[in-house]
Amino acid sequence: MTTPDTRRAADGTGARPGLLPTASPRQARRMLRRLLRPHRPLAVLSVAALVLGTVAQLAGPPIIGRMVDLIVAGGAAAALVPPVALLAGLAVAQAVLLAAGKALAAQLGESVLAVLRERVMDRALRLPMGRVEQAGSGDVVARVSGDVSVIAKAVREAIPVFAMSGLTVLLTIAGLGALDWRLMLAGLCAVPIQAFALRRYLRATAPVYARERVAEGERAQQLLDSVGGAATVRAFGLSAGHLARVDARSRAAVGLALRANVLRTRFLARLNAAEYVGLAAILVVGFWLVTSDAVSIGTASAAALYFIALFNPINVLLYLFDTVQEAGAGFTRLVGVAEMPPPDDPAEPPAPKGAAVRVRAARYAYTPGHDVLHGVDLDVPAGARVALVGASGAGKTTLAKLAAGVHEPDSGTVEIGGVRLDALGPAATRAQVALVTQEVHVFAGPLAEDLRLARPDADDAALHSALDLVGADAWVRALPDGLDTVVGDGGHRLTATRAQQLALARLALADPPVAVLDEATAEAGSAGARVLEAAADRILAGRTAIVVVHRLTQAATADTVVVLDQGRVVETGTHAELLSSGGTYATLWSAWSTANTQAE
Repeated sequence: MTTPDTRRAADGTGARPGLLPTASPRQARRMLRRLLRPHRPLAVLSVAALVLGTVAQLAGPPIIGRMVDLIVAGGAAAALVPPVALLAGLAVAQAVLLAAGKALAAQLGESVLAVLRERVMDRALRLPMGRVEQAGSGDVVARVSGDVSVIAKAVREAIPVFAMSGLTVLLTIAGLGALDWRLMLAGLCAVPIQAFALRRYLRATAPVYARERVAEGERAQQLLDSVGGAATVRAFGLSAGHLARVDARSRAAVGLALRANVLRTRFLARLNAAEYVGLAAILVVGFWLVTSDAVSIGTASAAALYFIALFNPINVLLYLFDTVQEAGAGFTRLVGVAEMPPPDDPAEPPAPKGAAVRVRAARYAYTPGHDVLHGVDLDVPAGARVALVGASGAGKTTLAKLAAGVHEPDSGTVEIGGVRLDALGPAATRAQVALVTQEVHVFAGPLAEDLRLARPDADDAALHSALDLVGADAWVRALPDGLDTVVGDGGHRLTATRAQQLALARLALADPPVAVLDEATAEAGSAGARVLEAAADRILAGRTAIVVVHRLTQAATADTVVVLDQGRVVETGTHAELLSSGGTYATLWSAWSTANTQAE
């Protein structure tokens, strides 16, 4: 994993280097236009319904003003019946139109979000594994889950109401102008205060919300790291350090949320002042116009009602503004992923000649200036099995991931069958080499579908054959529904050994010429490890294999053992040759054998 850089990025989001990109406002607007284009009829209908409903709502104050004039003039009670009936009809029309407009706007938003979600998932699933590791799985999870949830909530609940309130404000100002331009100018006295308050609020909160979304991703990443490695954390007494990091990430996210709340409170105070100034101006100007016989009492009353009616939509706008702004921040993060170019795959990649793996002068650093591998060479003949051995941090996993095409070397080359991996492209590389790690995910759904991820066209007979090869067919047939048994979250719970057997069965189904196993038996107990080692031996037979060993018995059966120390190859040879040389491997073997003898 990369080491988080706590320095603030140049964009002001506080994002550490390596995070997935965030779209600029211009990119986000361009994407929104593209998403809306296929839904123009629905957009027109929703806007028309909202506009007509708002017009029906705003027709009320002039009618009430007319009723005031009738009463002041001493008109008969019967004269009030038509305007009252008209008010009732407008109320019904307003309710129907605004409800329809909100429903259509929500439908439009859901349709747009569905397309964006699909594109984001497509890009996220096709990201190179090295890019995902660089960003951290927490960043990916926060985008495809947290950001999508924020936007979905805004689309269903906030944006339709937000749009309706905005229309109400605009049309109310127009209604004031229709009554008398001087009354409209009086009401507009509040605008400079509102504009000043809004400008300060937007400038202050936009970076806060962007940094908050990043902080949520950092917190999710830390939680995934700490919970996922809970056993290791406890074993090495690292709980206090991990809790401190979780606390720091959580405090950062909470601090940004509190900062946004303080800014919102100040904003509301300034808007209250604007309301008082505007209403006072309307009353003063209305009184002056009535006393000078420029307007009637009813018109002045309608103007005051119009301005008072602005309080609610403005408050709604402000109340929902945070939700909309937060959704906007999430939208730019999703668009940043959606706009990422897909991995380049050559139209006609060269065909590897054989399955030999060759690594030359490979250097790699997760953090610039801190190389993990220092000019490593590795040769694996076609059909041979090489075991990578070394202490924790020696560079075994990094070398394995270079060979599997997960990472690209900072310098040097990686070849399969004489063809460089960067010339093969991601798709062809996946067809040539498969990686199985100790971190196995069992997908929720029928067990057969989990296996067919490796070979979608595999029939049940092929699935049972792969399961039999890894020693899992008997227990799968004993499940309540066999291959149709639902596993994963909410389904039949599998032990670590059985989950790893499924991963090895997927490898058998994919049938790549080169296999890389990175401590693929580490999560199982000693008995389970022996089962998995036997399964791995059967899977790797006749296949070019690179095995990062967890138990040195795997090295003893390999054709060649490569010992790494601090990112360099220090020994190479067979198990017997390295034991007789009395070097690093012999020391490791002796210590491991002694520890296992005592454990037994």
